[in-house]
Amino acid sequence: MIRLEHVKKIYPNATPLKDVNAVVNEGDIISVIGPSGTGKSTLLRCINLLERPDSGKIFFNDEEITSPKCNVPKVRQKMGMVFQSFNLFGHLTVIENIMLSPIKLKGLSRQSAYNEGMKLLRLVGLSDKYLNYPNQLSGGQKQRIAIARTLAMNPDVILLDEPTSALDPTMIGEVQSVIRGLSGTGRTMMIVTHEMNFARSICNRVFYMDEGGIYEEGSPDDIFLNPKRDNTRRFIKHLKVMEFTIEGRDFDFPGMVSMIDTYCQQNIIAKHSRNTLHLALEEIIQQILLPELELPHIHVAVEYSEDNGEICVTINYNGNINPSESENKLSYSLLKSSVSEILYESKEKESESTVKIFIYER
Repeated sequence: MIRLEHVKKIYPNATPLKDVNAVVNEGDIISVIGPSGTGKSTLLRCINLLERPDSGKIFFNDEEITSPKCNVPKVRQKMGMVFQSFNLFGHLTVIENIMLSPIKLKGLSRQSAYNEGMKLLRLVGLSDKYLNYPNQLSGGQKQRIAIARTLAMNPDVILLDEPTSALDPTMIGEVQSVIRGLSGTGRTMMIVTHEMNFARSICNRVFYMDEGGIYEEGSPDDIFLNPKRDNTRRFIKHLKVMEFTIEGRDFDFPGMVSMIDTYCQQNIIAKHSRNTLHLALEEIIQQILLPELELPHIHVAVEYSEDNGEICVTINYNGNINPSESENKLSYSLLKSSVSEILYESKEKESESTVKIFIYER
């Protein structure tokens, strides 16, 4: 139904979409997730042609809608969009907001538009508000009206750009309930959202966006239970990451200590875990690896889970040195007794090793 080929979008200070390739099938309900600033809203706006891609092509029902010859208003009649802000006309009543586009763009009579509008208001649970003006409604009610207005054009595709982000927590549920109801109508939907439980419960596919494109995609179980790529896993599991690389024995150890302290303070890591992290890195790097590596190349990634307070330290380095077999028995014994778990893996052919150290919160 929708196909994107090498779509790129450039702004003066950023390139949110570098090379996006994707296929959206008829009936798909796709949750688009990822950190802020990774191009999720830009993706929807490009599909709806509110933003023009700088390069690449977008097809809708096998028609290239990025072609200069495309009749964009006609395409938009079949591709509705719900925005973060409600964009209702303040001088029109609720029913007039819903009737406007069907009358102007589809040529419906006022009576037909009114009848259809009232049906949609009943669908979103607001038929009693048909004569109200937008300023008489709550945020959740306004967003439900915006959804009804989109449905009034009977689109084949609905694009929802963070439809609950501007709402108070008490109003989010009512809008999500309406969207859940729409998910059973057979319409194709793409939903940008930061509500992970909602995203998982409503969709059949997930796009995780990062690094200028669709970094990973799959079923809800694939993405939320078994993500394959590092950035996806870190986002889903709410991991806070610190990384650094050590080249040579004369690296800035005090600088590393200061970096760890800052990282722990920023993420409010418990004192015991912070002290254990310091000790673990000092013993494994200073006392065990550096003395045995002729030309050290060590990459350290520290991941702290906000969900359970656990810390995982992944250390990749050149050579096949197993810390448990180190000549420095005292340091290894101190390391092992301080942390919760140590795992070692060696790739002998590549002469590379990985040590994972786990620190569980007491």
